[in-house]
Amino acid sequence: MRTPRHDTAVTPSGPGPESQPDTRPPRAKKRGGAGYRDILAADGSAAEGMESSGDDAGPERRCVLSGERAPRDLLIRLALGPDGAVAPDIRAKAPGRGAWIGVAKDTLQIALDKGKLKGALIRAFKTSQIVIPDDLVQRIEDALRKQALDRLGLEARSGTLLTGGDRIADAARKGTVRLLIHALDAGADGKRKLDQLWRVGRDMEGSDLKGMVAPLSRELLSMALGRENVVHIAMIAPAAATRVSGALQRWQNFVGKTMGTGEPEDESSGESGFDVENEG
Repeated sequence: MRTPRHDTAVTPSGPGPESQPDTRPPRAKKRGGAGYRDILAADGSAAEGMESSGDDAGPERRCVLSGERAPRDLLIRLALGPDGAVAPDIRAKAPGRGAWIGVAKDTLQIALDKGKLKGALIRAFKTSQIVIPDDLVQRIEDALRKQALDRLGLEARSGTLLTGGDRIADAARKGTVRLLIHALDAGADGKRKLDQLWRVGRDMEGSDLKGMVAPLSRELLSMALGRENVVHIAMIAPAAATRVSGALQRWQNFVGKTMGTGEPEDESSGESGFDVENEG
Protein backbone atom coordinates (compact mmCIF):
# COMPACT_ATOMS: atom_id res chain seq x y z
CA MET A 1 0.00 0.00 0.00
CA ARG A 2 1.41 3.35 -1.07
CA THR A 3 2.07 5.90 1.68
CA PRO A 4 -0.16 9.00 1.30
CA ARG A 5 1.60 12.22 0.26
CA HIS A 6 1.54 15.17 2.65
CA ASP A 7 2.21 18.86 2.02
CA THR A 8 5.38 18.87 4.10
CA ALA A 9 8.95 19.23 2.95
CA VAL A 10 11.04 16.03 2.97
CA THR A 11 14.75 16.29 3.64
CA PRO A 12 16.73 14.43 0.98
CA SER A 13 18.60 11.40 2.33
CA GLY A 14 21.46 11.65 -0.08
CA PRO A 15 23.71 14.49 -1.10
CA GLY A 16 22.19 17.10 -3.30
CA PRO A 17 21.83 20.86 -3.68
CA GLU A 18 19.26 21.00 -0.91
CA SER A 19 21.50 19.27 1.61
CA GLN A 20 24.61 21.33 0.97
CA PRO A 21 25.46 23.98 3.58
CA ASP A 22 24.80 27.57 2.58
CA THR A 23 28.25 29.15 2.35
CA ARG A 24 26.98 32.51 1.18
CA PRO A 25 27.78 35.41 3.52
CA PRO A 26 24.81 36.66 5.52
CA ARG A 27 22.96 39.56 3.97
CA ALA A 28 23.62 42.81 5.72
CA LYS A 29 20.52 44.51 7.03
CA LYS A 30 20.87 48.16 6.29
CA ARG A 31 18.57 50.58 7.98
CA GLY A 32 17.79 53.06 5.27
CA GLY A 33 20.24 55.56 6.70
CA ALA A 34 21.73 55.70 10.15
CA GLY A 35 19.30 54.97 12.96
CA TYR A 36 19.17 57.28 15.92
CA ARG A 37 21.43 55.05 18.04
CA ASP A 38 24.12 55.13 15.35
CA ILE A 39 23.89 58.88 14.94
CA LEU A 40 23.99 59.54 18.66
CA ALA A 41 27.02 57.32 19.03
CA ALA A 42 28.75 59.10 16.17
CA ASP A 43 28.31 62.64 17.42
CA GLY A 44 28.75 61.86 21.12
CA SER A 45 25.18 62.68 22.12
CA ALA A 46 23.59 59.73 23.88
CA ALA A 47 20.56 58.75 25.84
CA GLU A 48 22.01 56.47 28.46
CA GLY A 49 18.62 54.83 28.91
CA MET A 50 19.06 53.22 25.50
CA GLU A 51 21.53 50.79 26.97
CA SER A 52 18.76 49.14 28.97
CA SER A 53 16.55 48.68 25.91
CA GLY A 54 19.06 46.57 23.97
CA ASP A 55 19.38 46.55 20.19
CA ASP A 56 15.84 45.37 19.54
CA ALA A 57 13.82 48.35 18.36
CA GLY A 58 10.74 46.31 17.52
CA PRO A 59 9.53 44.11 14.63
CA GLU A 60 11.24 44.69 11.32
CA ARG A 61 9.56 46.03 8.19
CA ARG A 62 10.80 46.53 4.64
CA CYS A 63 11.18 49.96 3.05
CA VAL A 64 9.18 49.94 -0.21
CA LEU A 65 11.75 52.22 -1.87
CA SER A 66 15.13 50.87 -0.78
CA GLY A 67 14.05 47.28 -0.17
CA GLU A 68 16.05 47.21 3.06
CA ARG A 69 14.62 45.95 6.33
CA ALA A 70 14.75 47.86 9.61
CA PRO A 71 12.92 47.97 12.95
CA ARG A 72 9.54 49.62 12.45
CA ASP A 73 10.36 52.22 15.11
CA LEU A 74 12.98 53.64 12.75
CA LEU A 75 10.67 53.71 9.72
CA ILE A 76 7.62 55.73 8.71
CA ARG A 77 4.31 54.08 7.86
CA LEU A 78 2.10 55.31 5.03
CA ALA A 79 -1.58 54.38 5.26
CA LEU A 80 -4.15 54.01 2.51
CA GLY A 81 -7.48 55.65 3.27
CA PRO A 82 -10.90 54.40 2.13
CA ASP A 83 -10.87 57.05 -0.59
CA GLY A 84 -7.50 55.90 -1.89
CA ALA A 85 -5.60 58.81 -0.38
CA VAL A 86 -2.10 58.10 0.97
CA ALA A 87 -1.30 59.75 4.28
CA PRO A 88 1.49 59.50 6.87
CA ASP A 89 0.68 57.28 9.83
CA ILE A 90 3.47 58.25 12.19
CA ARG A 91 2.11 56.29 15.16
CA ALA A 92 1.43 53.24 12.96
CA LYS A 93 -2.08 52.83 14.33
CA ALA A 94 -4.29 53.48 11.31
CA PRO A 95 -6.36 50.45 10.19
CA GLY A 96 -5.92 48.78 6.87
CA ARG A 97 -2.95 48.12 4.66
CA GLY A 98 0.23 50.11 5.21
CA ALA A 99 3.57 50.65 3.49
CA TRP A 100 6.86 51.56 5.16
CA ILE A 101 9.56 53.97 4.07
CA GLY A 102 13.02 54.44 5.52
CA VAL A 103 14.62 57.11 3.35
CA ALA A 104 15.32 60.79 3.97
CA LYS A 105 13.03 63.51 2.67
CA ASP A 106 15.20 64.46 -0.32
CA THR A 107 15.24 60.89 -1.57
CA LEU A 108 11.51 60.56 -0.99
CA GLN A 109 10.80 63.77 -2.88
CA ILE A 110 12.78 62.56 -5.88
CA ALA A 111 10.93 59.24 -5.81
CA LEU A 112 7.62 61.12 -5.65
CA ASP A 113 8.50 63.45 -8.54
CA LYS A 114 9.71 60.63 -10.77
CA GLY A 115 6.76 58.34 -10.07
CA LYS A 116 8.88 55.69 -8.36
CA LEU A 117 7.00 56.11 -5.09
CA LYS A 118 3.64 55.62 -6.78
CA GLY A 119 4.82 52.41 -8.41
CA ALA A 120 6.16 51.11 -5.11
CA LEU A 121 2.92 51.94 -3.29
CA ILE A 122 0.78 50.34 -5.99
CA ARG A 123 2.68 47.11 -5.43
CA ALA A 124 2.57 47.44 -1.65
CA PHE A 125 -1.13 48.30 -1.45
CA LYS A 126 -2.01 45.88 -4.29
CA THR A 127 -4.20 48.45 -5.99
CA SER A 128 -3.71 51.18 -8.57
CA GLN A 129 -6.46 53.29 -7.04
CA ILE A 130 -4.21 55.51 -4.94
CA VAL A 131 -3.85 59.27 -4.67
CA ILE A 132 -0.55 60.67 -3.40
CA PRO A 133 -0.76 64.33 -2.28
CA ASP A 134 1.84 66.63 -3.78
CA ASP A 135 2.85 67.79 -0.30
CA LEU A 136 3.26 64.29 1.17
CA VAL A 137 6.90 64.92 2.13
CA GLN A 138 6.02 68.08 4.03
CA ARG A 139 3.11 66.33 5.73
CA ILE A 140 5.46 63.63 6.98
CA GLU A 141 7.95 66.16 8.29
CA ASP A 142 5.21 68.13 10.05
CA ALA A 143 3.81 64.95 11.60
CA LEU A 144 7.23 63.88 12.89
CA ARG A 145 7.80 67.31 14.35
CA LYS A 146 4.42 67.26 16.07
CA GLN A 147 5.10 63.80 17.47
CA ALA A 148 8.39 64.96 18.97
CA LEU A 149 6.74 67.98 20.59
CA ASP A 150 3.83 65.88 21.86
CA ARG A 151 6.29 63.38 23.33
CA LEU A 152 8.07 66.12 25.25
CA GLY A 153 4.76 67.44 26.52
CA LEU A 154 3.70 64.00 27.74
CA GLU A 155 6.98 63.45 29.54
CA ALA A 156 6.70 66.86 31.19
CA ARG A 157 3.26 66.00 32.53
CA SER A 158 4.55 62.62 33.69
CA GLY A 159 7.35 64.19 35.68
CA THR A 160 10.15 62.38 33.86
CA LEU A 161 12.08 65.50 32.91
CA LEU A 162 13.59 68.58 34.49
CA THR A 163 13.85 72.17 33.30
CA GLY A 164 15.64 75.10 34.86
CA GLY A 165 19.40 75.49 34.80
CA ASP A 166 19.97 75.08 38.53
CA ARG A 167 17.83 71.94 38.81
CA ILE A 168 19.48 70.37 35.79
CA ALA A 169 22.96 71.27 37.06
CA ASP A 170 22.22 69.65 40.42
CA ALA A 171 20.86 66.47 38.79
CA ALA A 172 23.83 66.34 36.41
CA ARG A 173 26.29 66.52 39.32
CA LYS A 174 24.47 63.66 41.05
CA GLY A 175 24.60 61.50 37.92
CA THR A 176 20.82 61.18 37.51
CA VAL A 177 20.52 62.80 34.07
CA ARG A 178 19.91 60.22 31.32
CA LEU A 179 19.53 62.58 28.38
CA LEU A 180 20.39 66.26 28.07
CA ILE A 181 18.69 68.46 25.46
CA HIS A 182 19.52 72.05 24.51
CA ALA A 183 17.31 74.48 22.60
CA LEU A 184 18.54 75.51 19.18
CA ASP A 185 19.08 79.07 20.42
CA ALA A 186 20.76 78.09 23.69
CA GLY A 187 24.00 79.94 24.34
CA ALA A 188 27.30 78.14 23.90
CA ASP A 189 28.44 78.83 27.47
CA GLY A 190 25.32 77.33 29.04
CA LYS A 191 25.55 74.21 26.88
CA ARG A 192 29.23 73.76 27.62
CA LYS A 193 28.78 74.04 31.38
CA LEU A 194 25.89 71.61 31.56
CA ASP A 195 27.62 69.14 29.24
CA GLN A 196 30.66 69.18 31.49
CA LEU A 197 28.59 68.64 34.63
CA TRP A 198 26.83 65.74 32.95
CA ARG A 199 30.14 64.09 32.11
CA VAL A 200 31.38 64.59 35.66
CA GLY A 201 28.20 63.17 37.17
CA ARG A 202 28.32 60.10 34.92
CA ASP A 203 32.04 59.62 35.59
CA MET A 204 32.76 60.14 31.89
CA GLU A 205 35.18 63.06 31.96
CA GLY A 206 37.27 63.22 28.82
CA SER A 207 34.57 61.53 26.74
CA ASP A 208 32.50 63.02 23.90
CA LEU A 209 29.26 62.79 25.86
CA LYS A 210 27.22 65.94 25.29
CA GLY A 211 23.63 67.08 25.08
CA MET A 212 21.48 66.94 21.97
CA VAL A 213 20.77 70.25 20.27
CA ALA A 214 17.13 69.99 19.27
CA PRO A 215 15.97 71.80 16.11
CA LEU A 216 13.57 73.74 18.32
CA SER A 217 13.83 77.22 19.74
CA ARG A 218 13.27 77.90 23.42
CA GLU A 219 9.90 79.39 22.47
CA LEU A 220 8.73 76.13 20.90
CA LEU A 221 10.12 74.04 23.75
CA SER A 222 8.34 76.28 26.25
CA MET A 223 5.05 75.87 24.41
CA ALA A 224 5.45 72.08 24.18
CA LEU A 225 6.17 71.73 27.90
CA GLY A 226 3.76 74.41 29.09
CA ARG A 227 6.54 76.17 30.98
CA GLU A 228 8.32 79.49 30.67
CA ASN A 229 11.70 80.03 29.02
CA VAL A 230 12.73 76.39 28.52
CA VAL A 231 16.31 76.45 27.29
CA HIS A 232 17.62 73.10 28.55
CA ILE A 233 15.85 69.81 29.33
CA ALA A 234 17.13 66.85 31.33
CA MET A 235 15.50 63.45 31.09
CA ILE A 236 15.85 61.63 34.40
CA ALA A 237 14.11 58.33 33.61
CA PRO A 238 15.93 55.86 31.32
CA ALA A 239 12.80 54.76 29.44
CA ALA A 240 11.70 58.37 28.96
CA ALA A 241 15.14 59.25 27.62
CA THR A 242 14.83 56.52 25.02
CA ARG A 243 11.32 57.62 23.99
CA VAL A 244 12.25 61.28 23.61
CA SER A 245 15.55 60.61 21.87
CA GLY A 246 13.86 58.23 19.45
CA ALA A 247 11.12 60.72 18.53
CA LEU A 248 13.58 63.58 18.04
CA GLN A 249 16.08 61.55 16.09
CA ARG A 250 13.56 59.88 13.77
CA TRP A 251 12.39 63.34 12.78
CA GLN A 252 15.95 64.48 12.18
CA ASN A 253 16.82 61.31 10.26
CA PHE A 254 13.99 62.07 7.87
CA VAL A 255 15.08 65.67 7.47
CA GLY A 256 18.57 64.39 6.76
CA LYS A 257 20.40 66.03 9.65
CA THR A 258 21.87 64.89 12.92
CA MET A 259 21.48 66.25 16.42
CA GLY A 260 24.97 67.57 16.91
CA THR A 261 26.26 70.49 18.89
CA GLY A 262 24.76 73.06 16.52
CA GLU A 263 25.39 76.77 16.52
CA PRO A 264 23.05 78.91 18.62
CA GLU A 265 21.13 81.66 16.94
CA ASP A 266 22.11 84.21 19.54
CA GLU A 267 25.41 83.61 21.32
CA SER A 268 25.12 86.88 23.20
CA SER A 269 21.94 85.94 25.00
CA GLY A 270 22.72 85.24 28.63
CA GLU A 271 19.32 83.59 29.17
CA SER A 272 20.67 80.31 27.89
CA GLY A 273 23.22 79.94 30.67
CA PHE A 274 22.26 77.49 33.38
CA ASP A 275 22.77 80.02 36.15
CA VAL A 276 20.00 82.34 34.97
CA GLU A 277 17.29 82.69 37.57
CA ASN A 278 14.35 83.21 35.19
CA GLU A 279 14.88 80.06 33.16
CA GLY A 280 11.83 77.79 33.21
